[in-house]
Amino acid sequence: MKAAGILTLIGCLVTGAESKIYTRCKLAKIFSRAGLDNYWGFSLGNWICMAYYESGYNTTTQRVLDDGSIDYGIFQINSFTWCRHGKLQENNHCHVACSALITDDLTDAIICARKIVKETRGMNYWQGWKKHCEGRDLSDWKKGCEVS
Repeated sequence: MKAAGILTLIGCLVTGAESKIYTRCKLAKIFSRAGLDNYWGFSLGNWICMAYYESGYNTTTQRVLDDGSIDYGIFQINSFTWCRHGKLQENNHCHVACSALITDDLTDAIICARKIVKETRGMNYWQGWKKHCEGRDLSDWKKGCEVS
Protein backbone atom coordinates (compact mmCIF):
# COMPACT_ATOMS: atom_id res chain seq x y z
CA MET A 1 0.00 0.00 0.00
CA LYS A 2 2.85 2.35 0.84
CA ALA A 3 4.49 1.66 -2.54
CA ALA A 4 1.25 2.52 -4.38
CA GLY A 5 1.12 5.85 -2.55
CA ILE A 6 4.71 6.65 -3.49
CA LEU A 7 4.05 5.76 -7.14
CA THR A 8 0.99 8.01 -7.14
CA LEU A 9 3.05 10.87 -5.69
CA ILE A 10 5.75 10.38 -8.32
CA GLY A 11 3.07 10.36 -11.03
CA CYS A 12 1.70 13.66 -9.75
CA LEU A 13 5.14 15.24 -9.74
CA VAL A 14 5.92 14.07 -13.25
CA THR A 15 2.59 15.18 -14.70
CA GLY A 16 2.22 18.30 -12.55
CA ALA A 17 2.62 20.70 -15.46
CA GLU A 18 -0.45 20.93 -17.64
CA SER A 19 0.53 20.38 -21.25
CA LYS A 20 -0.40 23.09 -23.72
CA ILE A 21 -0.03 22.44 -27.41
CA TYR A 22 -0.41 25.66 -29.36
CA THR A 23 -1.77 25.91 -32.87
CA ARG A 24 0.45 27.26 -35.61
CA CYS A 25 -1.57 30.45 -35.95
CA LYS A 26 -1.75 31.12 -32.21
CA LEU A 27 2.02 30.85 -32.03
CA ALA A 28 2.40 33.08 -35.09
CA LYS A 29 0.43 35.78 -33.26
CA ILE A 30 2.37 35.35 -30.02
CA PHE A 31 5.71 35.35 -31.80
CA SER A 32 4.75 38.36 -33.90
CA ARG A 33 3.66 40.35 -30.82
CA ALA A 34 6.95 39.37 -29.14
CA GLY A 35 8.94 40.89 -32.00
CA LEU A 36 10.37 37.65 -33.36
CA ASP A 37 9.49 38.43 -36.99
CA ASN A 38 12.80 39.43 -38.59
CA TYR A 39 14.66 39.28 -35.27
CA TRP A 40 18.32 38.97 -36.32
CA GLY A 41 17.03 38.62 -39.89
CA PHE A 42 14.92 35.52 -39.26
CA SER A 43 11.36 35.65 -40.55
CA LEU A 44 8.36 34.61 -38.49
CA GLY A 45 8.22 31.45 -40.59
CA ASN A 46 11.64 30.43 -39.25
CA TRP A 47 10.44 30.65 -35.66
CA ILE A 48 7.19 28.79 -36.29
CA CYS A 49 8.94 26.07 -38.29
CA MET A 50 11.65 25.68 -35.65
CA ALA A 51 9.14 25.42 -32.78
CA TYR A 52 7.21 22.77 -34.70
CA TYR A 53 10.24 20.58 -35.36
CA GLU A 54 11.70 21.06 -31.89
CA SER A 55 8.57 20.45 -29.79
CA GLY A 56 5.47 20.05 -31.94
CA TYR A 57 4.32 23.34 -30.31
CA ASN A 58 4.08 21.54 -26.96
CA THR A 59 5.09 23.77 -24.03
CA THR A 60 5.97 20.88 -21.72
CA THR A 61 8.23 18.86 -24.04
CA GLN A 62 11.37 17.67 -22.27
CA ARG A 63 14.16 15.53 -23.70
CA VAL A 64 17.01 14.02 -21.70
CA LEU A 65 20.21 14.03 -23.73
CA ASP A 66 23.10 11.55 -23.60
CA ASP A 67 25.19 13.97 -21.50
CA GLY A 68 22.45 14.11 -18.84
CA SER A 69 21.32 17.63 -19.69
CA ILE A 70 17.68 18.28 -20.58
CA ASP A 71 16.09 20.27 -23.40
CA TYR A 72 13.00 22.17 -22.24
CA GLY A 73 9.81 23.56 -23.70
CA ILE A 74 8.58 24.82 -27.00
CA PHE A 75 12.11 25.80 -28.14
CA GLN A 76 13.92 22.84 -26.49
CA ILE A 77 16.33 25.04 -24.56
CA ASN A 78 19.15 23.09 -22.93
CA SER A 79 19.71 22.99 -19.17
CA PHE A 80 23.49 22.86 -19.31
CA THR A 81 24.04 26.17 -21.06
CA TRP A 82 20.86 28.22 -20.98
CA CYS A 83 18.74 27.55 -17.87
CA ARG A 84 19.02 26.40 -14.25
CA HIS A 85 17.90 22.86 -13.42
CA GLY A 86 18.18 21.84 -9.77
CA LYS A 87 21.50 22.24 -8.05
CA LEU A 88 23.72 21.27 -10.95
CA GLN A 89 26.39 23.76 -11.97
CA GLU A 90 24.94 24.89 -15.27
CA ASN A 91 25.93 28.07 -17.07
CA ASN A 92 22.37 29.50 -17.05
CA HIS A 93 23.05 32.18 -19.69
CA CYS A 94 19.35 33.09 -19.76
CA HIS A 95 19.20 33.57 -15.96
CA VAL A 96 16.02 31.53 -15.72
CA ALA A 97 14.88 28.31 -14.08
CA CYS A 98 14.33 25.55 -16.62
CA SER A 99 10.86 25.05 -15.14
CA ALA A 100 9.91 28.54 -16.42
CA LEU A 101 10.47 27.26 -19.96
CA ILE A 102 7.74 24.61 -19.76
CA THR A 103 4.76 26.80 -18.88
CA ASP A 104 1.95 28.13 -21.07
CA ASP A 105 3.37 31.65 -20.60
CA LEU A 106 6.02 31.78 -23.31
CA THR A 107 7.63 35.03 -22.12
CA ASP A 108 10.74 33.46 -20.56
CA ALA A 109 11.14 30.96 -23.40
CA ILE A 110 10.95 33.74 -26.00
CA ILE A 111 13.42 35.96 -24.11
CA CYS A 112 15.83 33.04 -23.83
CA ALA A 113 15.41 32.02 -27.50
CA ARG A 114 16.19 35.60 -28.53
CA LYS A 115 19.32 35.49 -26.37
CA ILE A 116 20.38 32.19 -27.97
CA VAL A 117 20.00 33.65 -31.47
CA LYS A 118 21.94 36.76 -30.48
CA GLU A 119 24.75 34.94 -28.65
CA THR A 120 25.15 32.13 -31.18
CA ARG A 121 24.62 34.52 -34.13
CA GLY A 122 21.75 32.66 -35.72
CA MET A 123 19.41 29.69 -35.41
CA ASN A 124 21.97 26.93 -35.93
CA TYR A 125 21.59 26.00 -32.25
CA TRP A 126 18.34 24.21 -33.15
CA GLN A 127 18.87 20.97 -35.06
CA GLY A 128 15.19 20.83 -36.04
CA TRP A 129 15.56 24.22 -37.71
CA LYS A 130 18.80 23.24 -39.47
CA LYS A 131 17.33 20.01 -40.81
CA HIS A 132 13.82 21.16 -41.79
CA CYS A 133 13.70 24.96 -42.06
CA GLU A 134 17.06 26.48 -42.99
CA GLY A 135 17.24 27.76 -46.56
CA ARG A 136 13.62 26.91 -47.39
CA ASP A 137 10.66 29.07 -48.36
CA LEU A 138 8.85 29.33 -45.02
CA SER A 139 6.07 31.71 -46.02
CA ASP A 140 3.43 28.98 -45.69
CA TRP A 141 4.11 28.68 -41.95
CA LYS A 142 2.24 31.94 -41.29
CA LYS A 143 -0.27 31.64 -44.14
CA GLY A 144 -3.88 32.20 -42.99
CA CYS A 145 -2.80 33.35 -39.53
CA GLU A 146 -3.76 37.01 -39.79
CA VAL A 147 -0.29 38.28 -39.00
CA SER A 148 1.60 40.74 -41.16
